Amino acid sequence: MADIQIDKEACIGCGVCVNSCPVGIFEMENDKAATNGNVDDCTLCKTCESSCPAGAITVT
Repeated sequence: MADIQIDKEACIGCGVCVNSCPVGIFEMENDKAATNGNVDDCTLCKTCESSCPAGAITVT
């Protein structure tokens, strides 16, 4: 199972993670990135991590 960390202070609320995740595990919550509870669906592709312009997402 993936461990997805979102640095809420670093997140700029752009939504790139929402649009880039191939399995749709992100949503915007209070203008910040959040996971939607489907973290078990994560394939560890790290597209969210590499596409985040603020470097606010870490996937391990």
